[in-house]
Amino acid sequence: MNIRFTVNGNQIELATSPKKRLLDILRDDLDLIGTKEGCGKGECGACTVLINGSAVNSCLVPALQLANSHIVTIEGLRHWSSFASLERAYVEHGAVQCGFCTTGFVMSTAALLATAAPPLSIDQVKWQLAGNICRCTGYAKIVEAVMDLTQQPELVNQVKLDWQTAFGGK
Repeated sequence: MNIRFTVNGNQIELATSPKKRLLDILRDDLDLIGTKEGCGKGECGACTVLINGSAVNSCLVPALQLANSHIVTIEGLRHWSSFASLERAYVEHGAVQCGFCTTGFVMSTAALLATAAPPLSIDQVKWQLAGNICRCTGYAKIVEAVMDLTQQPELVNQVKLDWQTAFGGK
């Protein structure tokens, strides 16, 4: 099947199997290897990307669902004006250990900041990140980094603006 969709602002037209996973399309066909495969079953969040304004596990999305969708990967997020602040918070709080899960957590953090209304409690942040697993068990530092980000109103507003630009207000 031929499908058209947008990845990181670039129009893509691809001939592929309708069952091919988005994760494989990103990594194998588009060479966007920042999205990681962890469990391959939608349980760990390492493959989290943003599709049409929602954080999703790309290992669970078949190509047949991609027509006309707008996808942002970690490579696209790096071009958002708010990305440097996200990255800095993770580094300053020591929220990066082996780094395998980091891209998934950062994508989920962007979704959280774009859709939630701060101030958020620690329990709300933990709930929003619940679909991501850190095998190094660095959760406390990840939550600290995200809590720090939620307490920066200008940054939260910038993430919301970046989100609107990427997804047209979704």
